[in-house]
Amino acid sequence: MARLLIDSHVLLWHVLDDPRLTPIPTAAIEAEDADVLVSTASLWEIAIKSALGKLTAPDDLPARVLEMGFEPLPVTAEHGWHVRTLPHHHGDPFDRLLIAQAQVESVPVVTVDPAFGDYDVRVIWES
Repeated sequence: MARLLIDSHVLLWHVLDDPRLTPIPTAAIEAEDADVLVSTASLWEIAIKSALGKLTAPDDLPARVLEMGFEPLPVTAEHGWHVRTLPHHHGDPFDRLLIAQAQVESVPVVTVDPAFGDYDVRVIWES
């Protein structure tokens, strides 16, 4: 099974059928053998930004994650501690945690954020 971790914006774009989610990441997410991971950090980030009015998210987003067959990825002590080893290419703490999770779990990340490419993590997106 192909495991992959989706970034917060990719999760929202997939749920909302946003056209910014282009064919390559869509195919990776929708592949029959895909095991799509959604970090608890992503749900936390979306909840904070939604509460601040910075973005719109469905009220039932956690339920939709499960309905779509995505696997919640808890933030573990190992994930949190791994952040300390990352170079400081990216200042966003949520993204740094996703990068740490991807490295610890040895999975690629589906993201449009070019800063992820500065880390030792495989990124799935169109060039």
